[in-house]
Amino acid sequence: MSYTIFPNLLGMILSVNILINSGFLKWFISLFVSNLNLPIELISLIATKPISGSAALALLNTIYSKYGVDSFYSLLASTIQGCTDTTFYVIALYYGSVGIKKTRYAMFTSLFGDVIGILTSIILCYMLFS
Repeated sequence: MSYTIFPNLLGMILSVNILINSGFLKWFISLFVSNLNLPIELISLIATKPISGSAALALLNTIYSKYGVDSFYSLLASTIQGCTDTTFYVIALYYGSVGIKKTRYAMFTSLFGDVIGILTSIILCYMLFS
């Protein structure tokens, strides 16, 4: 069982490291920070949640310690954390372990669900907590 999961897990870890070390993630985050009025930690959470759940939890902890657990940004980060999923992890590991090769539509629908979850979280948190 582990020999079928290992190549997918290795590919996912390698692609995450390439994404972080290439500087694309910093460019992507700076693009949104200049246009939105959200802290960089929250944009980082939004960018890393589909890739890695552990990294998203570490960023959530950073937001808690920087802004406090009862602040608006912490409530928004918690709502985003609950409304999104680790899309690339699920597709790479679970789909790869059972041998599903055609993941085009699953990837699109999962990322669309993440975007809807993020937008709904932002709208609801502004309606309820601000």
